[in-house]
Parts: sequence; C-alpha cells; structure tokens
Amino acid sequence: MESSNKLKRGLSTRHIRFMALGSAIGTGLFYGSADAIKMAGPSVLLAYIIGGAAAYIIMRALGEMSVHNPAASSFSRYAQDYLGPLAGYITGWTYCFEILIVAIADVTAFGIYMGVWFPTVPHWIWVLSVVLIICAVNLMSVKVFGELEFWFSFFKVATIIIMILAGFGIIIWGIGNGGQPTGIHNLWSNGGFFSNGWLGMVMSLQMVMFAYGGIEIIGITAGEAKDPEKSIPRAINSVPMRILVFYVGTLFVIMSIYPWNQVGTDGSPVRSDLPAYGHCVCRQHP
Repeated sequence: MESSNKLKRGLSTRHIRFMALGSAIGTGLFYGSADAIKMAGPSVLLAYIIGGAAAYIIMRALGEMSVHNPAASSFSRYAQDYLGPLAGYITGWTYCFEILIVAIADVTAFGIYMGVWFPTVPHWIWVLSVVLIICAVNLMSVKVFGELEFWFSFFKVATIIIMILAGFGIIIWGIGNGGQPTGIHNLWSNGGFFSNGWLGMVMSLQMVMFAYGGIEIIGITAGEAKDPEKSIPRAINSVPMRILVFYVGTLFVIMSIYPWNQVGTDGSPVRSDLPAYGHCVCRQHP
C-alpha cells in the first residue's frame, strides 16, 4: 500500500527540458510582451537579459534542492523543510493561486487568438475546449503526459525558431523586401534605445519576470523524473539560456522589422509579425 502512494518516475531528461521550455515560453511572449515593449521600448531587450540572469540563479538553487531531495513533489516541501511548516503552507497555497490566475490568463489568450482565425465562433467555446483537453491530458499516466508535453512544446519552440530565422532573412538579406535589408535601425530610430528612459526599462521588469514564469516546473517534476540526479542538472544547464535566446531573439527581430511604437498595437507582438513574413513570402512567390 505504501508503494502505491509514491509518484511514478516516468519523465526523461527531454520531457523535463521541454516542459520547462514550453511552460516559460507562452502567454508572456505571445501576448504579454506587448505591454513590456510599450513600457520600455527597445530597452526591453536589456530587461529580458536581466530577467534571464535572475531566472537562472533561481533555477540553479531550485535544481540543487531537487537533486538533494528528489522525493519532494513540490518546492513548497523545501520551504517546509528549511523554513518551517508555515513557510511551506504559505508557499504551496500562494503558488496554487498564482497558477489559477495564470491558467485563466492563458485560456483567455487562447480564446483571443482563435477568435482571429475563427471570428464567428464565440471565445467561450475555445476556452471550454482547451480546458477539457488539458484536463484529459493531466489524467493520463505521467509517461504519456510527458510525451504529449514534449511534442506540444517542440512545435511551439520550432515555430519560434522558424520565425527568428525568417526575421533575420528580412533584416540581413531583405528577403521578400525587394532585396533591401531592413537592418536594425528601428532599435534606436524612434526615441533612442531607452525610449522611455531607465525607469521604463525597470517598470517593464514586472512583465518580463511574468514571462519567465514556468521554469519552476523543474522543481515539481523532480518527484516524477526517472533519474533526477542526472536529468535535473542537464535541464537546468540548458533551459535558461535557450529561453533567453528565444525571448531576446524574437523581440530583437520584431523590433528591428517594425518601429517599437507600432508593435503589438493589437495586443500581440508575435501575431503582428506573422503577416509581415507571409507578405514577404507572397512577394517572392506570386
């Protein structure tokens, strides 16, 4: 009976790595970064670098505790062990409420995105559909859950990589722009790099750190990892830098192609960039 209450260890290194990537690269980039750009202008790139460094420090600390005590099912257990029961209780419930709020934001953003492609379908139908699908996935075995999360995250990451590469093609070679490279002058042509001053960059850190939310998933997956002593350190050493490259690379490309004060006027800087890529392809292949 005791063994049946233990978590099944079915998550491999690739599962953990992509779960952390997929959790961190989400609403914060696809939707929330528009607000960060409005606050800071091009200096939001510096804010993401600072936020990435802070996220890496947190991940290193969390990873060391996860390796030391892989049996813990959540990082609230570490707070309980080292700071006392009250700290563990507050940490656990605070994270629970935080996840509820983030989940609401995520499904709301999903409904907004689907409304762009299917404007006649009410948003609540998309929201209800994604909630039911996610619930079904979570009820599966940990191995199946990890595999599905891996592929969901893989396609998300692949899309971002393709977008970054296409953006550099426009910036450097002018692909689809009549052979005229756009360059990167938009990063300083509209009020300078610190368009809203240092204060704007500092204020944007609240949205930036929200965007990095999700990396703490590594601290939760340790209890279900096959070999936490090896898989957790590997994930920690690779995930933060990749997330930083994806965030900084994506926003660098977007703000190089578009003036920063015209980015994300519809709420999503990424969605505003996709039509430009499609326009370039159409011009090349009429």
